Amino acid sequence: MGKATNIVVLTIGSLVFAYPFLWMIATSLRTRQGVASGGISLWPIQWQFNNYTSGLASFPFFTYLTNSLLTTLIPVVGSVLVSSLVGFGFARIPARGSGLLFGIVLATMLLPQEVTLVPQFILFRSLDMMDTLYPIILPFMFGMPFFIFLFRQFYMRLPASLTDAAVVDGAGWFRIWRSIYLPLSQPILVAAAVLQFMSSWNNFLTPTIFIQSDRWKTLPMALAGFTSVNRTDTSLLMATSIIVVLPCVLIFFLAQRHIIGGISFTGTK
Repeated sequence: MGKATNIVVLTIGSLVFAYPFLWMIATSLRTRQGVASGGISLWPIQWQFNNYTSGLASFPFFTYLTNSLLTTLIPVVGSVLVSSLVGFGFARIPARGSGLLFGIVLATMLLPQEVTLVPQFILFRSLDMMDTLYPIILPFMFGMPFFIFLFRQFYMRLPASLTDAAVVDGAGWFRIWRSIYLPLSQPILVAAAVLQFMSSWNNFLTPTIFIQSDRWKTLPMALAGFTSVNRTDTSLLMATSIIVVLPCVLIFFLAQRHIIGGISFTGTK
């Protein structure tokens, strides 16, 4: 009885949270008249499949898509690899003051992003990098505190004999990380990569501050200005939004096992 109750409660909760996304899909397939009369219904009266092609053709979608891919994939690779390397250093390299440094890294997680925006703006303006993609990419190339924490906890759980045997064989620290620890950290690599992908793909605040020209706009910025191009065409807006959101939805469902498994593994003994 308890199990059946849990299933019912979880099903109802899932439907409540999934309803806005289902409504977006239904609205993206409606005509303008159907949007006005559709209400909360999830079934369009008249199906308008060309909303997707019309929405993408109404603005330079592929230019914005290229910018979004650059500002997403490069930070994913850079932040994950650098965080893995730093986490390995904290976990396995004996050094005086490493505990204090790790505490400072964790303390930076308490700083909201808005606090660092002004110093970043001054820095990139002095480097003449305004209205480029560099301010969106470069900050992620030095690792992320949360990922460093995850990798350190993950590597702390691995047997220390792996490091000892490699040191006896004459391997350096970088080779030990690259040849032994990095291949063993696939679950946490996938988890960190997916989390970084979603964060970078949906990043709106940073591009808004550093980018002014249409040439370097990303998809979230394009959606924000979509109504200025197509006025209040809700069907086209929902169709374009579905296309922008779809990569995050697919990647999350495909990699949710790795996300849950990788993060939970770091907290178990």
